[in-house]
Amino acid sequence: MLKIKLARFGKKHQAHYRIVVNEARDKRDGSYTALLGHYSPVVPKKLEIDVAAYEAWIVKGAQPTETVAALFRRFKSGDPFPVKKPGLSKKAKAKAVAAAKQASEPVVEPAKETVAEEAAPIVETEVAEATEKIAA
Repeated sequence: MLKIKLARFGKKHQAHYRIVVNEARDKRDGSYTALLGHYSPVVPKKLEIDVAAYEAWIVKGAQPTETVAALFRRFKSGDPFPVKKPGLSKKAKAKAVAAAKQASEPVVEPAKETVAEEAAPIVETEVAEATEKIAA
């Protein structure tokens, strides 16, 4: 069975690929039947595909790999490498929403009573009980 797949070329960390038609069981980087295009994922990014030849091989029964099919869809869309707009991550957005929600709620201050004021009546009753025991 014929496959339309990527054959890797280039140095370490500087890979570029040829989009080729090859037998499914043959080596990835070995000889190939036809060259359909080039793909370079490193800067400057580049994607070139001969659409007529690609579609002709599809008609002949060649099956593209998932990666090649995705690259072809991106190529047909007209903008294979869309520029991502800078923005906040999901975590940062959630933090910003929580902060805005907290800022919009009114601040409720706790009562001004201190621990000493709450404990004063308890201490006075204990002192009174102790003096009664001593007197008795």
